[in-house]
Amino acid sequence: MMGRLNHDQEQLFYSFHLDEAVPHDHPVRKMAAVLDLSWVHCELAPFYPKIGRPSIDPELMIRMLILGYIFAIRSERAICRDVQVNLAYRWFCGLSVEDKIPDHSAFSRARHERFRDSDVFRRVFERVVEACIAAGLVGGEGFAVDASLIVADANKQRAIPGSEWNKARDPHGASRAMREYLATLDDAAFGAASEVMPKFVSPSDPAAQWTGAMRGPAFFAYADNYLVDVKFGIIMDVKATRAIRQAEVGAARTMIERTEERFEIKPAYLAADTAYGSADTLNWIVNEKKIAPHIPVIDKSKREDGTFSREDFRFDQERNIYICPAGKVLATTGHVGPDHALRYLASLSDCRACVLKPKCCPNMPARRIVRDVNEDARDIARALAKTEAFERSRRHRKSVEMLFAHLKRILRLGRLRLRGPCGAQDEFTLAAIAQNLRRLAKLVARPPPAADACLV
Repeated sequence: MMGRLNHDQEQLFYSFHLDEAVPHDHPVRKMAAVLDLSWVHCELAPFYPKIGRPSIDPELMIRMLILGYIFAIRSERAICRDVQVNLAYRWFCGLSVEDKIPDHSAFSRARHERFRDSDVFRRVFERVVEACIAAGLVGGEGFAVDASLIVADANKQRAIPGSEWNKARDPHGASRAMREYLATLDDAAFGAASEVMPKFVSPSDPAAQWTGAMRGPAFFAYADNYLVDVKFGIIMDVKATRAIRQAEVGAARTMIERTEERFEIKPAYLAADTAYGSADTLNWIVNEKKIAPHIPVIDKSKREDGTFSREDFRFDQERNIYICPAGKVLATTGHVGPDHALRYLASLSDCRACVLKPKCCPNMPARRIVRDVNEDARDIARALAKTEAFERSRRHRKSVEMLFAHLKRILRLGRLRLRGPCGAQDEFTLAAIAQNLRRLAKLVARPPPAADACLV
């Protein structure tokens, strides 16, 4: 006979074990095995009062936030709703079936106060990187750096012209995003990155950069900067900046130095695109950090009119002169111009009598060559660009682009939900935690190193 469900009487008691309800191959099991947050209570203890009503467990809120970025749940309200009904999510967060889910409003207050004051997201990110290092997923030989634009939560229809924007504002009574903007006016990643006023400014998020870099309609955006170890694509550092080249290049320096200081890892070579190929940046990489630059050089010395380019002249470093194709000398006065370059000039008599003048300097009385003061670093980068190692690093650099594609398409972080520099940094850091956790859980699901002993 046909069976039917009996809806007349509900069962009063159930025998239920949450661990048995979560499939053994569910992704949360592997990620729970490699994520250790037992140290969070010790880290945040100084930011909580000793008396008063107990707060929501900060470890629970951090687990729920990480869960949201892992599974592309783009709001705290949606996270609370999904954890309410999803048994696997409850198990990952350490909740029982009967435990109450925190209200979504609690996340906003915790993020803007205790989490941000303690920089706990950064601490979680570093612990996950340490777990990747302990698991052997970080080679430390080659790093790649790049930036990607993420649309800011700013309506361009309400933007005002940059010429009408006034930076001299009273932070008291201003919005949180406005206060963060005023606090970063001297920050090299934001206000101090460039003195050029953007064409438009968003009153709701002034730190967001008006940009047309995508060769389409302009929009407000932040730059998400990644420093990645190329062995398995582990994100070693992440930083939010303005969406301009100067800020992105400065972020690369900050991330390299911070990684060396925090993890005692400095790569043998760094792969990047042409945006990082300026003379000043290459000089810092080569001469200060002693890192091989697998970076295309920004070079405009190549001539397209058929006349001799600078590469046709031989530079004698010991004598500090250039020698032209005819064997004549171009000497310099040693004066460095405003463009941080030296001028090397040929003799008027040598050029006037030279048979190669029509192919060398047909429109000038004598040939002149401009050489940057950091040209030695540029020469090293040019030489490396002709090696097989450079070709391999070009392929490895795609690991950063793949991470950004995963960030936008899978984790659905194509547009920010939080405003201000701190909001952008929080979102980028949590997304980087999620990406490293997914990679760690996929490649090796074993516990991370033991947390430091609690000193509180």
